[in-house]
Formats: sequence, C-alpha cells, structure tokens
Amino acid sequence: MGTGNLLNQDQIDAFQRDGVVLVRGVFKDWVDVLSAGIERNMNEPGPYAAENLKAGESGRFFDDYCNWTRIPEFERVIRESRAAEVAARLMKSRSVQVFHDHVLVKEPGTSKPTPWHQDSPYYFVEGEQTVSFWSPMDPVREASLRCVAGSHKWPKLVLPTRWLSEENFYPDADAYMPVPDPDAEPEKFRVMEWPMEPGDAVAFSYRTLHGARGNNAATRRRAFSLRLLGDDARYVTRPGRTSPPFPGHGMTDGQKLREDWFPTVYRA
Repeated sequence: MGTGNLLNQDQIDAFQRDGVVLVRGVFKDWVDVLSAGIERNMNEPGPYAAENLKAGESGRFFDDYCNWTRIPEFERVIRESRAAEVAARLMKSRSVQVFHDHVLVKEPGTSKPTPWHQDSPYYFVEGEQTVSFWSPMDPVREASLRCVAGSHKWPKLVLPTRWLSEENFYPDADAYMPVPDPDAEPEKFRVMEWPMEPGDAVAFSYRTLHGARGNNAATRRRAFSLRLLGDDARYVTRPGRTSPPFPGHGMTDGQKLREDWFPTVYRA
C-alpha cells in the first residue's frame, strides 16, 4: 500500500528544505492502539520514565522512552503502520531502521513548556537521513510541537541541557551554540506549528530545533513520538552520556546501528 494519499512531493520538498513538515493522518488508524500502549506505559513505566516537574509546578508531565520491545501496541504500530514508508520518502532513503519510541504526556493544567532543543546532541547517531514523528492522541491547539524552519542546516548543534536541572549536558560547550530564544527574536526565526488532530504527525529532522508550550487546556495532551533512521545514519561518540543511553551497545564510530537492537522495518 503506497503513501500517496498521505504524502505529496511538496511535503517531501518542505521536509528537505525546512527540516519539518506536517503530515496529516499518519497514525490516524492507530490512535486507539497507541492510546492503549500509552496507558500501559504509564501503568508499567520503564527504567527511563521521568516526571518532569519541579515542586510547586502544576499538572503532570510524564515521559518515557525505549519501550517498543516490551509494549506490543507500540511494536505493532512500528511494524504495521505506514510510518516507516512515509519516513523513507521524506528522508529520500531506501531503508528505515527503528531508533526508539518516546511517550510524552502533559496532563491538563501543566503549564511547564518543553524547552527549545535539538535531539541530535543527545543521540549517538549522525546523518542527513533522520526523522522523528510527533503525533498527538488528543486534539491539540496551543500545546502543539513548535519547530524552527531551517535549523537542521545550522553549522553548529545547540548545546544540550538537562531539562529538570537546566545544566549543561556536555563538557566542551564551545563546540555548540547556545540555546536561542525564537520567541524573543521572531524576525530571525521562523517557528512552524499547527493545530493537530489525533494521528496527525509533525515530521522533523533530529537536528531541527523544537519545543512545545505548556498544556493549559482542560484536556490531556498525550503524544507518541517515533524516531527513525535512514541509509546514511551512523554511530557517533558524543562528549557525554547520551539519551537514550543504550548501555552495552558495543558500537564504534562510523558503524550502522546494530540490526538486532535497531531493526530495519522498511526497504524500498
């Protein structure tokens, strides 16, 4: 089954140019399955699960990642949905590997925003062909993902920080640029954001700067994120601990990610 009715050439061009594009309905047929998986994930959190609020902050901001091998609903979606095929076309890649899944839940009245960041500096992988899907399971208006167009082509990566303590992640800060504030300089940064329906997906490069507002709505904002890799993605050593860490992976610089942990889920 082709992705024709999900994706057109303009969207592929936009992804290549801006590092981000909205693709409607990627997970539309899987909202119930993913919602059940998120519920299971929240009831049975994995070792990386986190609550991302400080004392006194309102609401609840839960996140957890790397659970697809133990949560059957997530594995079904990764292997059976059209997401991997959409990813291949966006990245212009012949094959697609799974990197990991990520669940982010902001309960009603969670005013804490998701800070601006790129994913690349946290990950031990580099390549032109990378894509993350961010898909809400609830209608979103204000609490949507926000991405800075063209930031995937910036010459330096943005310095990664730890969300809760807001301290620097890495020792060699000079190799990175400081985190910009796109809202303070709207003339300099083009922020892309969209109202979204359940199962729509924002597709963005690992190098695209992104964040999200708090959820001040009266409804939950459950998001499923899926990180995928294309042909040219290779393992790279980062100056500090990566997130996710994948302890004991045994890979060295320049290797394709090991297939037994990061299986290929699509071939053209």
